[in-house]
Amino acid sequence: MSADDLLLIEPDAGRVERMRAVLALVDDARVIDCGPDEWAAQLDNGALKAVVVGVGLAEGLLARIEAHLQQAQRKLPLFLLSEEEVAAPGGVLGVISYPPRYAELITALHRANAYRQSRHSHGAGAAELARVLVGRSDRMCQVRQLIEQVADSDANVLVLGESGTGKEVVAKSLHFLSSRRDKPFVPVNCGAIPKDLLESELFGHEKGAFTGALTTRQGRFEIAEGGTLFLDEIGDMPMPMQVKLLRVLQERTFERVGSNKSMSTNVRVIAATHRTLEESIAAGTFREDLFYRLNVFPIEMPALRERPEDIPLLANELILRLQRLGRGGFSLTPAALNSLCGYPWPGNVRELANLMERLAIIFPGGVADYDDLPEKYQIEGVGRDERFAMPAPEETEGAPAAAMAVTTAIGDTLPPEGLDLKEHLAQIEQGFIQQAMDAADGVVAHAATLLGMRRTTLVEKMRKYGMQRAE
Repeated sequence: MSADDLLLIEPDAGRVERMRAVLALVDDARVIDCGPDEWAAQLDNGALKAVVVGVGLAEGLLARIEAHLQQAQRKLPLFLLSEEEVAAPGGVLGVISYPPRYAELITALHRANAYRQSRHSHGAGAAELARVLVGRSDRMCQVRQLIEQVADSDANVLVLGESGTGKEVVAKSLHFLSSRRDKPFVPVNCGAIPKDLLESELFGHEKGAFTGALTTRQGRFEIAEGGTLFLDEIGDMPMPMQVKLLRVLQERTFERVGSNKSMSTNVRVIAATHRTLEESIAAGTFREDLFYRLNVFPIEMPALRERPEDIPLLANELILRLQRLGRGGFSLTPAALNSLCGYPWPGNVRELANLMERLAIIFPGGVADYDDLPEKYQIEGVGRDERFAMPAPEETEGAPAAAMAVTTAIGDTLPPEGLDLKEHLAQIEQGFIQQAMDAADGVVAHAATLLGMRRTTLVEKMRKYGMQRAE
């Protein structure tokens, strides 16, 4: 077996053939199929990309597969193939709908890749990282690697990055992967709490400590005992509080407001900021000694504009999350997706999530094209191009399925007279490749990025179909 093999445990030959044909479009994995009693020998034959357990097979099979992998000291992403909407059982990375959906398969295969990149961490932690830190760019791979390296230590971590890049997601991932995962994760936005109340919020207060202190109150350090305290927007913390926080980090003790009794604390501190703290230090608004105490292990989240290759995966993941929450789903045409990849995203991932939610409300179960995007997301010369336009019905009649947009390529109604599925899917694949090559001005490497595959794989597919490429 090659490292790109995918094991499908499915007794139904029809389902196997359909999965094999559809996966050939969205990934270069070779599907190895077997029955529910033959999987053990297949797992032992070599490295696999992922394991997919077929429709309706007993959950006990999943447990046996997990036990087998554990005994063999191997970590493989597991997926469940299901005809119904079900939650992923424990130990399963995700559920793939049957019949398969394009966006869902892309996301599932991305998660499998991220899981394998995280193979040195605990299995459950790798699965969680693959779910929440979506992206295959070098920057995101580096972020996941740094999280794995520092998660299970007690070192202070400083998460840097613009607003909306997902700094709290990083903090939660660090907590989840650490030995403190069963204790509280307590977030505090230092910029959202009035400075005269921040000390009480962090350290608590005694009854009568100040006007309005009618009862004794625990602070966030006490609430987070044994767990993780996430101090978001630490750059907005006033200087007097910086001094007190530094003392807590150095001595691991604090006092409630209105008390002279010291209390010990066992809390891991993760801080985050969108500011450049070195500039704040130079301006005299942030203490240099506190910066070095917090900056033991920095992790920088890249802005979304710096990793445009992750936008299609992020959009798919956000749409799937909306579907799982029952808030409607929709699809994006290649033209719309190309335009989103060219937008600078000042609000980063948070802005993309808001846009996906807005489009899900406007186009429930439908398709959003370039002209359907809000005007500021319509990037001239990137998405508005005739070669990406959704063809009119009369244009597609009798034309190869390759002319159809990606969002309608899978799941069309079966004609009464039937069709040659393999030929139909091959035509769709050629269409996708041609659209990507047109969008990339004939540059194979760029087209491969749009299609989510390796350049060598795309070259082989183009050779297979007799398609020309730029030298």
